[in-house]
Amino acid sequence: MTELKNDRLLRALQRQDVDRTPIWMMRQAGRYLPEYRATREQAGSFLDLCKNAELACEVTLQPLRRYPMDAAILFSDILTIPDALGLGLYFEEGEGPRFRKTVRSEEDLAGLTPIRAADDLSYVMNAVRTIRRELCGQVPLIGFSGSPWTLATYMVEGGSSKDFAQVKGMAYDRPELMHQLLALLADAVADYLTEQVNAGAQVLQIFDTWGGALSAAGYKEYSLKYMQRVISRLPTEADGRKVPVIVFTKGGGQWLPAIADCGAQAVGIDWTTDIGVARSQVGDRVALQGNMDPAMLFASPARIREEVGSILSSFGHGGGHVFNLGHGITPGVNPDHVTAFVEAVQELSPQYHTAH
Repeated sequence: MTELKNDRLLRALQRQDVDRTPIWMMRQAGRYLPEYRATREQAGSFLDLCKNAELACEVTLQPLRRYPMDAAILFSDILTIPDALGLGLYFEEGEGPRFRKTVRSEEDLAGLTPIRAADDLSYVMNAVRTIRRELCGQVPLIGFSGSPWTLATYMVEGGSSKDFAQVKGMAYDRPELMHQLLALLADAVADYLTEQVNAGAQVLQIFDTWGGALSAAGYKEYSLKYMQRVISRLPTEADGRKVPVIVFTKGGGQWLPAIADCGAQAVGIDWTTDIGVARSQVGDRVALQGNMDPAMLFASPARIREEVGSILSSFGHGGGHVFNLGHGITPGVNPDHVTAFVEAVQELSPQYHTAH
């Protein structure tokens, strides 16, 4: 494999000191970029874009041409696994993802198509291999999956939800059925992420988008436990390097000490938690990723720079910080404001590191 020219992210995730704080953005390949919108139009649909390795590679690389990010993240969707399980994923304009079938009974669960990621999600692995080749060792490639609980919410609800009535109803009223579904998903996610590493992914992130919708006890039972199951089955090294895992639970700030013990090397936090408080809670057990409010990118470049400075100051000196947004970038953001964001991190962060 090509030697990695910029391993700043990998070193920060292992809590080693670096010359400056590394930066990447959740959804950095996305609708805020005009070139992304043009490529998506060329692909015909969002799913067609995900399934075309060359075009998925193109949109993955687009933000790196504009911004000196410290990582590329695979362009795909968290719902690839439920789609492969036979639920029939489709997207409605303005409505988000939908499934033609749901899983609400033992019969529904028994009717799921067993999958092997290497075969049934080969288009994702083709994209990983293509991106890795085209990156030429410029920066590491992040692979990802939705968490078992997050995938289950879409599979039970049939799409996005405001109140999670169906899936939480199942968890609280039919816990055995929910545990069966989550166990199946945890094993599928572990297989999927392992195959991404085999194809060339160098970092893995588990997106637990809806873990924060659960109660404290429910989170540990239905979300965290199954992420631990996934992490325990992942390869820890590839190409002679460690493969770090980042866990990101949106709305999970109140459970940080428990999340820090799940086996991941890093914990992503959203913008509702002060990163300095988070660091005091987890100590040196894990690196932290985050956590500027994505809406801050609608502010002036001067205000963005001020906020970056505030977050860096709150985290303080030393390694173990990866700068990111507290969730994915908002589609309507001006790309020039992202430039201001990235430049601010690059210019203001070296003072917090002894390696610069």
